[in-house]
Amino acid sequence: MRGIRVLVLLALASCARTPALRNPAAKLYRETAPDSFDVRMVTTKGELTLRVRRGWSPAGADRFHALVKARYFDDVAFHRTIRGFVAQFGIHGDTAVSAAWRGKSIPDDSVRAPNRKGTISYARGGANTRSTQLFFNTVDNTPRLDTLNGFGFPPIGEVVAGLGVLDSLNWEYSGTRGGQTFPGPSQDSLGRQGNAYLRRLFPRLDYIVTARVVRSWR
Repeated sequence: MRGIRVLVLLALASCARTPALRNPAAKLYRETAPDSFDVRMVTTKGELTLRVRRGWSPAGADRFHALVKARYFDDVAFHRTIRGFVAQFGIHGDTAVSAAWRGKSIPDDSVRAPNRKGTISYARGGANTRSTQLFFNTVDNTPRLDTLNGFGFPPIGEVVAGLGVLDSLNWEYSGTRGGQTFPGPSQDSLGRQGNAYLRRLFPRLDYIVTARVVRSWR
């Protein structure tokens, strides 16, 4: 019954997308986010509430706020969950959406808060490469991720309710920190084939069902 309920929720989420989802040039993505705001994420392992603080990462918070408003993260997988390290998400399961956002990066912010357990940061591969992929720190990764490769990963917020959800995410496909039992999902294949690729080869992955702004402060 739980599996059927999850599939129904994911199907409903996929039907409720906004016109801005495939248009990174939309006005929505040029708006300034509130000083802080709460996002409720419903996942396949339960609900968590994330509080984003714009002062920690202005450009990162602005992009995240807009993506949530566009319902970008609905039906998006935790495609890279490494036990004792991070849970990463943000490659869209619709290949047209994924293609539209490819290379649409935002400017860097400095690291102003530590990557402790429960914080959320953008993934990036170099200067000015943050786009739509983010990760939750599932353990304290400070100071390593605060300074890694000379630029670090600036957190944009932290989980304020439902932290246990992170501990329960399925990590079987990406293994544990320092080792990997199975080959995990390929980001290139996910971008080209979408969620169909994940559901065919990695059927027990966890997903964000919905993500909504539920409170904000200015």
